Amino acid sequence: QVQLVESGGGLVQAGGSLRLSCVGHGSIFTINRMGWSRQAPGKRRELVADITSRGIVSYADSVKGRFTISRDNAKNTVYLQMNNLKPEDTAVYYCGAGPPWAVVAAQYDSWGQGTQVTVSS
Repeated sequence: QVQLVESGGGLVQAGGSLRLSCVGHGSIFTINRMGWSRQAPGKRRELVADITSRGIVSYADSVKGRFTISRDNAKNTVYLQMNNLKPEDTAVYYCGAGPPWAVVAAQYDSWGQGTQVTVSS
């Protein structure tokens, strides 16, 4: 498993931006699919963005065009740049690592403890 530590959450006004970072500790980081999921109170966890070891990305429709996921394998770090934030983006955001074939959150092996993102209207 990979140990993951997120940072960068906070409070921002609607229309603002935040950048989340996730540092992974583990020798298999470079071969993992990495993703960001979020969970709002009373809602199911949603995988919002993921990236393969080769840099192929995918996004949930709810964030497409506003969020950008990237990774720096040399630094064992994955990022989530969030622009034009909306109140409905308010949630705890989690960084995850999974096997290359993982396409949903349930297939991921490891998750960080999460970082709170709050968007005020």
